[in-house]
Amino acid sequence: MAQSVENKIFTKMSRSRPEKVFVVNDFVDFGNYKSCSKALENLTKQGKIARVSRGLYAVPRMNEFLGKKTTPSTDKIVRAIMKKENTRIIPTGSYAKNMLGLSTQLPMKMVYLTDGNSRKLMIGKVPVYFRKASSKNFATKGELSTLAIQALKTIRKDNVTEEHIERIVTILKNENPKHLKHDIMFAPMWIREIMQKALPKNN
Repeated sequence: MAQSVENKIFTKMSRSRPEKVFVVNDFVDFGNYKSCSKALENLTKQGKIARVSRGLYAVPRMNEFLGKKTTPSTDKIVRAIMKKENTRIIPTGSYAKNMLGLSTQLPMKMVYLTDGNSRKLMIGKVPVYFRKASSKNFATKGELSTLAIQALKTIRKDNVTEEHIERIVTILKNENPKHLKHDIMFAPMWIREIMQKALPKNN
């Protein structure tokens, strides 16, 4: 007996990696856009999947630490939106610091640089801001080095401590050396001096 569009969609979603976020177009092999949209709507009403933002869906997964089912993180949802819109983003501000372990304080809002339009979204109860930035900000190649630049810009030169520097250098030693060497050239001079400490000795 042939599976229904709903069953096919739910099977694909439930077998996906944790925190995977889907859009309607991920299922067009199972039916037309309208039938897939309706199937996702029905699965949401049944509580089998969750609508995490407009046009985005995921399967709630059991979190062993919280003892309850949770949906993908705000960052995962944001990245799915940007992929859908074919725009690039870079975490910045307090969120970049938090991602690198330079701050344990969870930001009340998330701020990203984007090569798309400036705007604000609400992902659940979290405000997410996108600030249009110049192409120079997207010239970096390494994920860790890009985050480090944004985090240090947020901390500012006069406020950087030895602990900050030690943490950044330790993190950047896990970056691809070629990417790190490339990205250093796109950082302010005072940040370059910190990042250079993480380069392998033969560079």
